[in-house]
Amino acid sequence: MRIFLSPSTQEWNGYVNGGTEEEYMNLLADRIEPYLRASGISYTRNDPARNVRGAIDDSNASYYDAHIALHSNAAGEANSGKVRGLDVYYAPNDTKGKQIAEIMANNFKKIYPLPDRVRAISSTNLGELTETKAPAVLLEIGYHDNVEDATWLKNNLNSIAKNIVESLDDYFGIPFVNPEAVRRGWVNTDGSGLNLRAKPSTDSAILTSIPDGAEVRVYGSVGDWYTVSYNWQNGYVYKSYIVLG
Repeated sequence: MRIFLSPSTQEWNGYVNGGTEEEYMNLLADRIEPYLRASGISYTRNDPARNVRGAIDDSNASYYDAHIALHSNAAGEANSGKVRGLDVYYAPNDTKGKQIAEIMANNFKKIYPLPDRVRAISSTNLGELTETKAPAVLLEIGYHDNVEDATWLKNNLNSIAKNIVESLDDYFGIPFVNPEAVRRGWVNTDGSGLNLRAKPSTDSAILTSIPDGAEVRVYGSVGDWYTVSYNWQNGYVYKSYIVLG
């Protein structure tokens, strides 16, 4: 599994209690990354120096199983500070995007203070939904011109990050794995390659073969499997073939 992670580049959108949308969505992305690695999900992150067009082009330049755009909302001058809510947008004809959005909306209801104001909504007006090749969702995580929402977001970045990755795990059909302290490991197979798999199962897709003696980074464990990275690719390997340093 491989996703394109696209936090906002809108540095001009100020939060009512300090900071900007770009700042806090990138802080959120920082916290998402360890959960992705622990769950065996590979990812590419957008370039903050590029705009939305750049993020779309970079996403489309390779293959991804999902495109996840991170934003916070604003109600506009007339209603500034008066609106709260959390929306997960998807393109109307994107069946997989809709599935991801509905999973995320249902899971966000568990942590957002006003669960009745969490929605999955279709939209034809957002380029990161309509112009990306990968199934895509765009999250508007509360209203940053509302004190309660902005405060909730700032105080709950880690739980929001965890919730997002739990939703991706649900969508991909893989277990949620809590991040652990990163460890070094070496493949020990007596000469043969070790399969890096997409899921913790010998029936799952083989992503690549890791040579005997190669070093990997170990991020978490589930049952008889480790989640590891090798050559910038994350996945699962059988524990008995890894010697930890």
